[in-house]
Parts: sequence; structure tokens; C-alpha cells
Amino acid sequence: MTDYRIDTSGSDKRLVSEILGEAFIDDPVMRWLQPDTSKYAALYRALLTAGHGSRGRMDVCFDGDRAVGAAVWDPPGFRLSGGRQLLAVPRFIAALGGRYRRGQLIEEMFAEYRPKEPHWYLAFVGATLHGRGVGSTLVRTGLESVTGPAYLESSNEANIPLYERFGFVVTAEVRLPDGGPSVWPMYRAAAGG
Repeated sequence: MTDYRIDTSGSDKRLVSEILGEAFIDDPVMRWLQPDTSKYAALYRALLTAGHGSRGRMDVCFDGDRAVGAAVWDPPGFRLSGGRQLLAVPRFIAALGGRYRRGQLIEEMFAEYRPKEPHWYLAFVGATLHGRGVGSTLVRTGLESVTGPAYLESSNEANIPLYERFGFVVTAEVRLPDGGPSVWPMYRAAAGG
């Protein structure tokens, strides 16, 4: 396996947005949300503007000098502030156009599946190099740095085994409306719990 370098400074939101936009180019949920893949980086910029990663972790994985993956973690008790969400609305509309309501719907649908107890939320993890351990490196690095339970929503069934290796368990299968794909909420109890 390649020795990757992880930058945990979280200072380059544009880079993180570009990485995630490229990493999710074939993602079923992203395709349902916005078929125009040229809008993906802009959508991730909107999500980061809305506050994801602002108080938690935003990690970038490098292979040499090349950025090949990113992960965004929100801390226990984190809530997107109304003000930041309002600032992000024009970005969301630019990225989603007439599909803006689908983005809102995803947030509403998954609110009921998120754990009630405080937990770390792995909002996004994506790799531009697939099958090379980038995602595993990012998840491992994040889990080594956080305490307590963790939660994520896997938008691709093929990624479930990756998360299971780190102790995450599927808690449901949620089908998005209008012929949308499935999403799998996953939970990981606190280490030793």
C-alpha cells in the first residue's frame, strides 16, 4: 500500500470541493441529485459554505504532491447554522438549479436516521484514486482522532464493506423518491462500547 500524507489543517475548502466533486462523479446519489457532473465541485463548495467541516475535521490525502482524497467530519452536537445555510442558498441553487428541492429532501429524510446521542458525523469521504486505500486511510485517520460514536450515510452499496471494516454497521436501507437510489445509514459505537 502507498504511504499517503494527510493534511488535517482543513484550510483549503476549494481543494476539498474539487476532490469530492471528482470523487463522486459516478456516485448514484449525486447522479440522482444532479446529473450534470460539472456542477459537483460547486455543490460541495455550497455544502462547505453551509458549515460542514467548519468545527470538525477536514482532511486531505496526498500521494506525493497530488491531492487524491478528502474527508469531512462534523463534531458531536454540530448543527448547520441558519445564517450559514442562508449564505449558501445561492450556491446551492447555482449547483442544483431545479433540483434544489431534492437536496433539501435528503436532509429532511436522513434527520430521522441520525443517532440521537452525540456522535461524529462523517459527512463526506471521497477518493479520486479508487481501490488504492485512499478511502481507508482517510477513514482510519479520522477515527483515530475522534472519540465516541460515529455515523455516516453510504451512498454507494459497494462502499459498505469498507466502512464495516472500521466497525460501522448498516442501520437501514433508505430509498430516495422519484426512482432514486438507496442510501445506507451506518453507525459505529464508541471504541470499546
